Amino acid sequence: MGATRKSSGKTLISIGLIAAFVQQGLKVHPFKKGPDYIDPRWLATAAGRDCHNLDFFMMGREKILANFSSYAQGADLSLIEGNMGLFDGQDLQGADCGAALATLLQTPTLLVVDCHGMARGIAPLVLGHLHFPGGEWIGGIILNNVSSARQEKNLTSALRHYSSIPVLGVLPRDRQSMIEERHLGLEPAGEQEGTMERIAEIGKWVKEHIDLEQVFQLARQAPSLSPPPTPAPTVRMVAARKRVAYVTDRAFHFYYPENLQALRDEGVELVPVSLLSDESLPDVTGLYIGGGFPEMFMDSLADNQRIMRDIRQKTAAGLPVYAECGGLMVLAEKMHWQGHTAAMAGALPIEVTMGNRPQGYGYMELEGQKQGIWPGVGQRVACHEFHYSRVTKMGEGIDFAYQVKRGHGIDGQQDGLLHHNILASYAHIHADGAPGWAHFLAGFWKG
Repeated sequence: MGATRKSSGKTLISIGLIAAFVQQGLKVHPFKKGPDYIDPRWLATAAGRDCHNLDFFMMGREKILANFSSYAQGADLSLIEGNMGLFDGQDLQGADCGAALATLLQTPTLLVVDCHGMARGIAPLVLGHLHFPGGEWIGGIILNNVSSARQEKNLTSALRHYSSIPVLGVLPRDRQSMIEERHLGLEPAGEQEGTMERIAEIGKWVKEHIDLEQVFQLARQAPSLSPPPTPAPTVRMVAARKRVAYVTDRAFHFYYPENLQALRDEGVELVPVSLLSDESLPDVTGLYIGGGFPEMFMDSLADNQRIMRDIRQKTAAGLPVYAECGGLMVLAEKMHWQGHTAAMAGALPIEVTMGNRPQGYGYMELEGQKQGIWPGVGQRVACHEFHYSRVTKMGEGIDFAYQVKRGHGIDGQQDGLLHHNILASYAHIHADGAPGWAHFLAGFWKG
């Protein structure tokens, strides 16, 4: 699923297609191109199974091929939602764009066109995409945000006259706001009540306006990819399983499924805990706090001072904590946003402030600069960041684990706050592009 540009409706249509096919009894496996947590959460909820990311920068071509062919096994249909426009990417030659992913996986592409204000001009836009390198994988067009029957006739007539690519769906403008947008993207699935009802509604809407049979037949044109050879099992001495709490609730839910599985493979038992409703941490040897939207729940987090106090006391006593982005924010003493201040856990002698513009957004490359801290001194790791917050006050006793070679991190030069047994960073790590990450954490959280 690609588009002529970002914010054309790819996610809404992808959710609807998945929901509609699932309603027909098909097993659909969702994928998302690029680093993202929010869209995959919607796709996974619609499909009833994990959504896996495919990213050139963090995992490379071979890992993309291996992951796609492996995770797609057993599905009746795989749907990959692209990011940005079909030809957008970092590489001038397009080696990392959506069309390059379609070429690598030999998968037909549905091109979504936001038709706001368009008429006959849709023809050169589509023709340009068809004749650009990688455009040969486009097998169907979906017209989105169409205001009237008259506009639909003008659009379809122009495409029929100048192009042989079929129009597989026309979506009206009146239902474009079924999912709220906010900073960093869409409102996350599950943050409000009625998520499944909304997904069902989106599926019904898509079914009414898109030819599902033609979409399914287009998908069947993709060749079957052989699963990668199963590697010999790694013989590893794993001591007694380590019980580690990981925060999962409406405020914190940015976890790649591969990361959680990699930790389990290292002998880590992940125990879910909520910072919104639980009063204390369970009996564990470590704590993992992923990213999310703590700013949206800052008052609720501040009101739950029993668990905040428990975190503060246990980290002071040596409890090892690994935190990413939102996790860093909640470990701070205070969070400031829109003229309002709320007390957080106070495990780190810092304060964070939410801004109106991104402080760090996109891919990162970090280089280790501390002995004993992954990825090792002088070693680099590809990752990503997207945060509107920044550290605006920093107390004593903090060191840094990483040098930022690409991206922003804490201050444009460093990232990875080290304090007591806490490692907190703005970087989001993907296990498939981070060799040794899970093994390090399993040792970091030793009992």
